[in-house]
Formats: sequence, C-alpha cells, structure tokens
Amino acid sequence: MTSARDTWTLDRTFAGPSGAVRWAALGPADAPPVVLVHGTPFSSYVWRGVARALSGEHRVYVWDLPGYGASEMREEQDVSLAAQGRVLAELLGHWGLERPAVVAHDFGGCVALRARLLHGARYDRLALVDPVALAPWGTATYRLLGANAAVFAQLPPELHEALVREYVRSASHRGLHPAVLDRLVEPWCTEEGRPAFYRQIEQNGQRHTDEIQGRYGELDLPVLICWGARDTWIPPERGHELASAIPGAELRLIEGAGHLVQEDAPAELTAELARFLRGDR
Repeated sequence: MTSARDTWTLDRTFAGPSGAVRWAALGPADAPPVVLVHGTPFSSYVWRGVARALSGEHRVYVWDLPGYGASEMREEQDVSLAAQGRVLAELLGHWGLERPAVVAHDFGGCVALRARLLHGARYDRLALVDPVALAPWGTATYRLLGANAAVFAQLPPELHEALVREYVRSASHRGLHPAVLDRLVEPWCTEEGRPAFYRQIEQNGQRHTDEIQGRYGELDLPVLICWGARDTWIPPERGHELASAIPGAELRLIEGAGHLVQEDAPAELTAELARFLRGDR
C-alpha cells in the first residue's frame, strides 16, 4: 500500500519574476492538458492523488506557487495574488499550452480567475474547488495573522510550528493523516519557510477578488464549482452565490468534506473532475 508520505517530487524549474517555480508533468505528452493550482497554506502535494488519477487520460501539470512548497522563498518576494495570476499566465506560455483545462483550489481559484480575466490566459474549461472568489473573505484567524504578521513572525520555532499545524488541520473535516499533516506543515518550518508563511498572508487580501468579482459574468467557458459541504473556512453558501454569478456554471456539493476536499473526499472529487474534463454533464 502506498504510504501517506509517498514520493511527490517536482523535478523541473521555471525561473519567473517572483522566483523559481518548481513543477512537474504527469501522463502522456500528447494527452489533453490539465493544470492544477493549489491554494494557501498548501502546495501541489494536496493534488497528488487527483493528479495521478487524471494522468491516465490527461497530461497533468502541477506546480508550487512562488513562496510555497518546494518553490523559492525569499525576503521581499512578491507572493501576492496579483503576482501569482501573472505567474500562471507566464507558465502556460512556458509550457506551450494554448487552451488547457484548469482546476484550482482555495485562493488558487482567484489566481486562475485573475489569469483569465486580467492577463488573457485562455482555458478550455475551468473547475473551481472551494475557491477564494467572493467578498468578504478571510477567516478570523487569517485576518489576525495578516494584520499582525511582524509580531507572529517573531514566534519561537516550536510555537510557530504548533500554530501552522493547527491552522492546516482545521481545513479538514474528517481529519488529516498525521504524515500528510507533517508534509503540509514542513515547508513552513524551515529558516526560509517561517517568515514566508506570514509574508503570503500579509500580502493578500480581498482587494484581489474585488478587482475581478464584477467580471465573472464575462466567463464564456464551461465552469464546474465543487464545494465541501462541511467547509468551515468558506461556507458552501458561497458556492451557490458564485455559481449564480457565472453563466452556466455547475455546482456540486461534496458531502463529508471540509475545505481540503482533496484529502477528505479524494475519490468523489476525482470522479466529478474526470466527468467534467470529459465534457459529460
């Protein structure tokens, strides 16, 4: 049986303006392309099961956003949602993808929407999983950390790790396997990772969705919205609101799943994504 800490390696690098981006591609080179985008405070590791399942019929591209996971973390790095939207558009060009399908989770949803609406990225279809897309957003914890980033960045390493561990744990309704939790927390507990954790929260806010929220009616492609029915970070009601703002969008609630649907209900989520990517209704 595959361990929860099985190998997940991003073996390629894209040198972008916001820092080196680590990425990988799975599946046949000539298969229809799918790009997976993670959110915060996660990494492409949360997509590992979905990516491997989809790679039987698709060329699946996975990457860690600048400032996250295995990608570069550095002082004064621009890891804002504005920068991440530009990076996604640049990556699509680097990969030579003209109209891939895109699947985006959490504030990766904002990244994908900004790349599409502000930077001219073109998608064949778009799936949004518990996305950060509508005002108001940010949990009370997220707002507290962002408003006091300089203070929290001074926490001793042990207290910092405890904070990050509890924060990541709260994204799951069913509870994370201990080894999965370890893997998600580890990047934030290095010398570079500790300040990077607070940096990415401090730089981001509702202004990044305010700039595009009024334009969702312009989306002229198939859109699937998946939402964990037990999401305590962004309530499922937002899924209904978002679906009503995007012409023809399809909403699927996934029972028993919290915000980290990939961990709480991987089989159910993969089935919905595979159906959508095939063009089935």
